[in-house]
Amino acid sequence: MTVATMPRTATFQFRINPEVRSRAESIYAGCGLTLTDAINIFIQQSINVEGLPFIVTRKSKSAKFAQAVTRLMSEIATGEESAERDGWIDESDILEEFGSAK
Repeated sequence: MTVATMPRTATFQFRINPEVRSRAESIYAGCGLTLTDAINIFIQQSINVEGLPFIVTRKSKSAKFAQAVTRLMSEIATGEESAERDGWIDESDILEEFGSAK
């Protein structure tokens, strides 16, 4: 069962700035959703990913981690491409060639 098919029998109330509410309702209306629909989707997606369904800010710990992993993977790929292209030799091959294998 998902948020779209579950019965809505519980009530949740919260306070929100009227201007923020109006802007959010306008955005969601453009997607064919009510504010309640959008909140339910947010909650369902939080359940699906077992956390916030987005990175909170560019400075958040999870965002920095994701950025670091992306950069590391890019650097590894660049190094591997360079090694292939330029014909680099593995350390063990060098040691073996010069009789210094560990």
